[in-house]
Amino acid sequence: MEWNQGVGGSLVMTGSNSDMHGDYARAKLLVSGRVQGVGFRSFAGRYANALKLNGWVKNLYDGRVEVVAEGDKKRILHYIRLLEEGTPWSRVDNVSVEWQQYKGDLTLFIIR
Repeated sequence: MEWNQGVGGSLVMTGSNSDMHGDYARAKLLVSGRVQGVGFRSFAGRYANALKLNGWVKNLYDGRVEVVAEGDKKRILHYIRLLEEGTPWSRVDNVSVEWQQYKGDLTLFIIR
């Protein structure tokens, strides 16, 4: 299985998924823009819980927000689209995505 950038910048899954966790994945996201001091972590946590994703979100010293999300791949893709939109008070310039092997070691979503 491989994730590639499709038309309009969306992520598209290609190939076969042969891992033992089926349609589960883990993604490390780095969100840049005006994303600190505007309720972005709370927003990220609320939608992660609504989508039944596990992981965490935290502010970085360089002004970005780091998110690790684990769960159903389709839900993670939807979550990424929500993060790209941001809140009315934020401005998201970029969301970089690093797909990782599903570990299953995260049991809830927390704000750090």
